Amino acid sequence: MLSGNTNIGEECQIGPNSVIQDTHIGDRCRVLASFLEGAHVASDVSIGPYCHLRPDTSIANGVHLGNFVEVKNSHVGANTAAGHFCYLGDADIGAGANIGAGTVTCNFDGVEKHRTAVGDGAFIGSDTMLVAPVSVGRGAATGAGSVVTKDVPAGRRAVGVPARLIPNVE
Repeated sequence: MLSGNTNIGEECQIGPNSVIQDTHIGDRCRVLASFLEGAHVASDVSIGPYCHLRPDTSIANGVHLGNFVEVKNSHVGANTAAGHFCYLGDADIGAGANIGAGTVTCNFDGVEKHRTAVGDGAFIGSDTMLVAPVSVGRGAATGAGSVVTKDVPAGRRAVGVPARLIPNVE
């Protein structure tokens, strides 16, 4: 179902059970069984099944959002992949990042919403909790199951609960 101010580019595949409201979709995109509202999707993007793009979301060229990915009030940079089961709310995700399954940006502290930043080429391990406000630098990585409460500098790795920096292995 298409409604509101929705525009769909050329050579797109919009699958059954998709609801698209007030959203711009670029060329050569694929949307399967997903709900998009108030979002901007660039070209060559794959979405779904079962994604939810909420208002003020911007998805750059070449992004892959797999099954059960929710994105709210966020920018996802070019060629980033979030394969499945994650929530990216109030986040700025760089280009070429990998967002592991089960990743959550913990953006609400009970009173205010806070932003999360993930740098270009960062690797976010499965089941990582990014407790905003926090940033993971360019090329940095988190280990699976990490709870990140402090910034991770560019090129560094953080693991554990709470996450702590570990030495780089050359």
